[in-house]
Amino acid sequence: MMIRGLVAGCAAVMLGLGPTAVAQDTTPAPSMQSFSAVKLRALDKITGNSRDLSAKVGDSLTFGRLRVTVRACYQADPRETPESAAFVEIRSTTPADKQPVADKPTNTSRMNKGPQPIGPDGLLFSGWMYASSPGLNALEHPTYDVWVISCSAS
Repeated sequence: MMIRGLVAGCAAVMLGLGPTAVAQDTTPAPSMQSFSAVKLRALDKITGNSRDLSAKVGDSLTFGRLRVTVRACYQADPRETPESAAFVEIRSTTPADKQPVADKPTNTSRMNKGPQPIGPDGLLFSGWMYASSPGLNALEHPTYDVWVISCSAS
């Protein structure tokens, strides 16, 4: 009997403290504004050279053997926590002199072939990239890294 009373008393105390013990976040989510251009940074891991790239939403640009197309760019209000996010598609390009030759034997193993496309036309990456977390959704490529720096109006 005494154990039942103790359990009931503890439950009442826990229920009484429940609403005050848990902090509820009532602040609204940061408002993201749409922008018409994006600033990206691209790194060639072989040479160690990095370059800032700017593109308008809808345009494509080339870095090494990658073609980067920006589909959208959003940035948080300056009064909020800084954040920029861009929807990016990255495709692999093959130089004209490296086109496959029909009479050349091909290696059927995946070894030493580099990154494998995930979609048509050599699509390597399609998704959102966040400036505050460049490693969260990143291009997984043995030679190149690409990440978002910021959005801009033009």
